[in-house]
Amino acid sequence: MSGVGSVVRAGGRRRVQSVVMALTTMLAVSASVLAAGLLDASRAPFDRGFAKQQGAHLTATFDAGAVTADTVAATAKAAGATASAGPFRTVSLRPTTVSGSRIPPGLQLPPAILAGRADPGGPVDRLDLTAGRWATAAGEIVWAAGRSPLEVGDRLTFTDSPGSPTLTVVGLARSVGTSAEAWTTPDQLTSLLSGDVKGGFQMLYRFADATTDAQLTAHRAAVAGAVPADAMTGAASYLTVKRDAERRAATFVPFVVAFGVLGLCMSVLIIGVVVSGSVGAATRRIGILKAVGFTPAQVTRAYIGQALIPATVGAALGVLLGNLAAVPVLADESDAFGTASMTVAPWVSVVVPLVALAAVVLTAFVPALRAGRLRTVTALAVGRTPASGRGRTARRLLGRLPLPRPVSLGLANPFTSPSRSATIVAAVALGALGVTFGVGLATSLAGIQEGLNRRTAGAVVAHAFTFGPGPGGPAGPPAPGQPGGPGGSGGPSAPVSAGQPAGQGQNGKGGPQTDAEALGKVRAAIDAQPGTRRWFTTGHAEIGVSGLTTPADVVAFTGDSSWGAYKMISGKWFDGPGQIVVPTAFLRATGLKVGDTATLTDAGRSLKVRIVGESLDLSDDGRGVVTDAATLTALGTVVEPESVEFHIDLDPGATAKSYVDALNKVLEPLGGGADVNVGEISETVVAMDTLAATLTLMLVVVAGMGVLNTVVLDTRERVHDLGVFKALGMSPRQTVTMVLTSVTGTGLLAGAIGVPLGIVLHHAVLPAMGRAANTGIPSSYIEVYAPLLVLPLVFGGLVIAAAGALLPAGWAAKTRTATALRTE
Repeated sequence: MSGVGSVVRAGGRRRVQSVVMALTTMLAVSASVLAAGLLDASRAPFDRGFAKQQGAHLTATFDAGAVTADTVAATAKAAGATASAGPFRTVSLRPTTVSGSRIPPGLQLPPAILAGRADPGGPVDRLDLTAGRWATAAGEIVWAAGRSPLEVGDRLTFTDSPGSPTLTVVGLARSVGTSAEAWTTPDQLTSLLSGDVKGGFQMLYRFADATTDAQLTAHRAAVAGAVPADAMTGAASYLTVKRDAERRAATFVPFVVAFGVLGLCMSVLIIGVVVSGSVGAATRRIGILKAVGFTPAQVTRAYIGQALIPATVGAALGVLLGNLAAVPVLADESDAFGTASMTVAPWVSVVVPLVALAAVVLTAFVPALRAGRLRTVTALAVGRTPASGRGRTARRLLGRLPLPRPVSLGLANPFTSPSRSATIVAAVALGALGVTFGVGLATSLAGIQEGLNRRTAGAVVAHAFTFGPGPGGPAGPPAPGQPGGPGGSGGPSAPVSAGQPAGQGQNGKGGPQTDAEALGKVRAAIDAQPGTRRWFTTGHAEIGVSGLTTPADVVAFTGDSSWGAYKMISGKWFDGPGQIVVPTAFLRATGLKVGDTATLTDAGRSLKVRIVGESLDLSDDGRGVVTDAATLTALGTVVEPESVEFHIDLDPGATAKSYVDALNKVLEPLGGGADVNVGEISETVVAMDTLAATLTLMLVVVAGMGVLNTVVLDTRERVHDLGVFKALGMSPRQTVTMVLTSVTGTGLLAGAIGVPLGIVLHHAVLPAMGRAANTGIPSSYIEVYAPLLVLPLVFGGLVIAAAGALLPAGWAAKTRTATALRTE
């Protein structure tokens, strides 16, 4: 055994090979840790985050003018809650930016529910601070992470509060149940309340039985029964948030699994390439060991031990690197899922390096055993020179071509060791596959983001009514898809009565006027405003639709909306009354298809309409209906006046900010307002882009390391030939050319294999992501691989191979002729 130990220790003197093996194992293990960590984090992320943060099963809000804090606190006992938190004072305010790193000053943000909390902990809804710190003094506020573009250090003013105070964002936090948009100290919250607005109370509950809607409805009724009638202004169930989070998580699973499997396969392949190549390169040395009396079993153990030493070091470093790399990636995934910050599961950090070392043992065992069983003379002969005739035909044929001699030698080199060349092709092909998939995914996601933005067309969005104080406080009109807004899922904010005339308890400005008068004045103001190119309006109404068990949110368009049409998956945009456009989820829920007839119902009236198009639309759980306003007029349905929005397209050269400032001078006295349309930024799309970029880079680096190791082994084996070439006059530049050219053919072949496979993977994964999100994907967002994109991707395999071969090419160029000739 002492002899075997000496051989194992002697492996450490081959520094280049040992370093390459350690680095390759490190990157392979780190890639596997990241891939396995992502796969594990995508499994039931909401349930784990909800348990970790002790999320609230029910979030109730109360009118502070109708009930006291003690009465609200007593509702926990009346409802039989197992844990509760609150009451916290709340108010709904619309902040205006003063300064920020990513947003311009003077921008009005959507209404936000602010809650007063002394600390982020507690028995229910423990907030997860993702950046900065908790608010502890006056003038400080903590904003919900991922709910807006705000960052730590941004400053906001609240013009509806006494003195228009300015608050600085000192931290970002996440509530697993989205209990509020922002939090501040209780004293600061109280100072934001005006004399006419009492604000509200928020109470958070956890129950022993809260797994169904029926159970939570019963708990809600018990809470409402413990306070005076109409004192409870709203109650939000965690199941609504859970369904949304699970749907978002489901969209991640297909592409995370794809990248994860690619990363794991790449890691196993590269470890196999490195270890088997390392042992195979030592065949001649194994022959020497057999000549001095080593048995095949001793040789096998010795070279397995030699492989395990650098591999163990690399695996340990890989676990550390993988966990560090996972921090920002899992943070992006947490933002998309809306859950607490996630970390790599402990079992991943244990299992992955053990599997990697097992792969090292297995891949080292086969070539070591095969070499150990060779006859001593055969091992010495095989280890010194390539097999007779191998690659000579290729050299002879390529030598006849009108190519520089270093180029023809390099092109013929892969034929000398076909199996090793095949490993380079496999590694680079996986890298090219990953790059192709990642580029296609990023392109498709950019298109999907652009398609979602079509739901709020125009450079400017104006409205006729500015909501005034309600139980929660002053607020502007809710944004579509936001809690309390059209297409939103509801939330703890207090409802605003529909049809309340502008100027009567809304903004205190202007005299009494009807809704029609208010809308007419806004239309006239927009028409008269310089820079207006065209515009149309949208309004919302809830009506029944055949096949749906709950009312659908119907968006009614008035005017020429063709320039603001949603992105269509199939069919066409409506061009008259009696036609509707619906999303994929609507068709799946009703069993209808484009061209079929649906029935709209409202107050006992019904109207048959034709489905003319399927749109890319995820609002209202993907069950919204879009139509011409004349369709609802025929049904006798009145569009909610306060939901009407004016979507304005500007003349070329007009600046949206200047236009909004000028238009607001006219609209604000009328009770309306206008905002720059900042579009919709999907947290899921942003997180997917970040993950795709990170994982693609990971695959490219690991593939490059596989090429590096293989070319290092090949160059060291052929160092004697290299010395001969140098003695015959080959310059360092020609040496670099020869080594780089040796991977040119394999790189191009790998690109030609990997790119089509990447396209096939993209075409399989993207529709699966759409199905998980309950939507179809427009074909233009799937067919993104234009010829001008495919060609560079094919050459990407060449780039990966050349990058991996660059270092050994430089080493070969610097090797002295005498040293190379003495090496055997």
